[in-house]
Amino acid sequence: MPTGPGEVLDLIRSGRAATRGDVLDVTGLSRMTVAQRIDALLAAGLVVENGTDRATGGRRPMRLEFNSGHSYVLASTVDTRQTRTAITDLAGRVLLEDLIDVAVVDGPERTLKAITASAGELLERAGIATTSVSGFGISVPGPVDPETGRPSQPPIMPGWDAYPIPDHLGEEFSVPVLVANDADAAALGEHTVGFPHSRALCLVKVSTGIGTGIIIDGKVYRGIDGGAGDIGHVRLAHHTDALCQCGAHGCLAAVASGRAVARELTEIGIPATSGRDVGALLARGDVDAARLTQQAGRTIGEVMATVVCLLNPGVVLVGGALASPPLLSGMQETLYPLSLPRATRHLTMRLATLGEGAAIVGLTRLVVDREFSAAAVNARLAA
Repeated sequence: MPTGPGEVLDLIRSGRAATRGDVLDVTGLSRMTVAQRIDALLAAGLVVENGTDRATGGRRPMRLEFNSGHSYVLASTVDTRQTRTAITDLAGRVLLEDLIDVAVVDGPERTLKAITASAGELLERAGIATTSVSGFGISVPGPVDPETGRPSQPPIMPGWDAYPIPDHLGEEFSVPVLVANDADAAALGEHTVGFPHSRALCLVKVSTGIGTGIIIDGKVYRGIDGGAGDIGHVRLAHHTDALCQCGAHGCLAAVASGRAVARELTEIGIPATSGRDVGALLARGDVDAARLTQQAGRTIGEVMATVVCLLNPGVVLVGGALASPPLLSGMQETLYPLSLPRATRHLTMRLATLGEGAAIVGLTRLVVDREFSAAAVNARLAA
């Protein structure tokens, strides 16, 4: 199988090769061919060589690293209450960011107009030209068709169904635009930073709605049309009276989401309207918020037990506005007893650690994986 500069860059990015000697060993190519491939990557600014203290008995080898400063990525996370935009380097480190007062309920035209203005201002502040941007990643709280990048019948995104987000932002910035589900982006971000060697990871995002991002062998699993992981609309047999935002009755989101917990809190005299409000109450140590969140966790754990038995992941993370010890403990109370012991014997289950920054890292990774794939790099250098 031909091994061009792009395949060599893949080895370096994945950590399978850290020196020229490693590339020789992994690929079996001649020393001259390896030198040519690496020199091409160095000349293009895609790779840098840094010193290493690995003992060899001879000349100290230089460590090969993907050049995260080669270019930049624009990223935006659209939520049910607000939107965040950022400029990152290729490693997902945020250089500048902005929080803007638009949300998914404002519709695509207004939201994308605000994102465009915010991203343009960030580029101007950073002194970065659009030609130095490799791509734009944007996440939304709903299913996304993997072929078109358009929202696919999103239950809580009125007016967004099939909206051409890539075309809209692509015209403004003249860069590739990748659209992802918010839980998918967050899961990929957590995997990239904290669990890069996990073969299967799930992130349950519990905010105003509920969704699960699934990472298998380092890639987001989206399903046929972007609906994978949408556990918020699994029907619960004993909750048929609960009306969901999607119009159905008995959905998990109608019973155990941040919106559902907020409704229960309001009914007992503690005003709350969203998962973010519940998260604020949890942060203040509100006893009723903790009790109802733990109860919601038990219900979510019942559904996640099926996910764990089906996928047998090594890691399950809990994120979103309701991510807290009460939610995690509630999920563990039901997930473990309802799952096969074999499915959980090597399972790590914990709170996610990156918070709202997880999706930004994940969106950067999506852009980098596409724009710096072996095929893309080979084509670029050949041109």
